[in-house]
Amino acid sequence: MIHSHPVRVYYEDTDLAGIVYYANYLKFIERGRSEWIAVLGVDQMEVRARLGVVFAVRRVEADYLRPARFGDDLVVTTRLAAVTGARILLEQDVLRGAELLFAAQVTLVCLGDEGAAARVPAEIRQKMSAGLHQAAVFPGADVRLDTSLDADVLAFPLKHR
Repeated sequence: MIHSHPVRVYYEDTDLAGIVYYANYLKFIERGRSEWIAVLGVDQMEVRARLGVVFAVRRVEADYLRPARFGDDLVVTTRLAAVTGARILLEQDVLRGAELLFAAQVTLVCLGDEGAAARVPAEIRQKMSAGLHQAAVFPGADVRLDTSLDADVLAFPLKHR
């Protein structure tokens, strides 16, 4: 399953030349990851309170391919590449239409209350693994299947449209 999250480029996201400042792509993909995990039915605040773990970015490998500009409507896609006992590997892209602007591989880990590495809880691994093989359902949302890409994509409309 590929999860899709819309992002509009605002003036605050750009530099003097009107293109997206490089660090803001990391913010865009963070939003995509947060929405992806929510669609899987994982409430991160509840996981922290009940299981005592949080997700943290361990590594990002990013390729900046083309610039996004002020006013662009973008889509952040998030795909689970692998989940193990200790790591979650995601592939995330930022697209403008069919044009790939940014691509990243992101490694997540779990941290306990003291900041030490912890295993990914089994119930979280199970939810993520299920997402490898089927589309998730986001209760109560206006979800549509976007067939413009070569995979099952959950797309969420922009709220302000």
